Amino acid sequence: MKAVLQRVARAAVHIQGRTHSKIGRGQLILLGVEKIDRDQHADSLARKAWELRIFDDPAGKMNLSAQAVGGAFLVVSQFTLLADLRRGRRPSFEPAAPPEQAAPLYERFVRTLRACGAEVQTGVFGARMEIELINDGPVTLILETPNDARRDPVDR
Repeated sequence: MKAVLQRVARAAVHIQGRTHSKIGRGQLILLGVEKIDRDQHADSLARKAWELRIFDDPAGKMNLSAQAVGGAFLVVSQFTLLADLRRGRRPSFEPAAPPEQAAPLYERFVRTLRACGAEVQTGVFGARMEIELINDGPVTLILETPNDARRDPVDR
């Protein structure tokens, strides 16, 4: 699982010219699900995003979590994060989970964030979306489940 987190002043998802969801201060999370991901990976990454101290304290140091600043989350599925660009000029999406596997893990990630107490808005899984954001900082981070942790015990 791979997540690109952007600290935002605001962000919105537009679908067919209409605003579907929006947040103020918080995190925009673009989330890609791999074939080898499982429930525990969604839970772990969601908790990590919730607990990350990426917001400025009064001294201007990144020392506060989304919870501490009342930050919201906008979570958007994005399988293109998993593109393999090592060969040729056309991306391969072989590592990406098929929609029937990815959608439940995306939803689990969202549920876990909400269970932590986060305000969470979402895009629409599989829809063509326009994402609007004002990156605050800019601060952009990448979270990934470690390769060895993603393998099933049978694969080891």
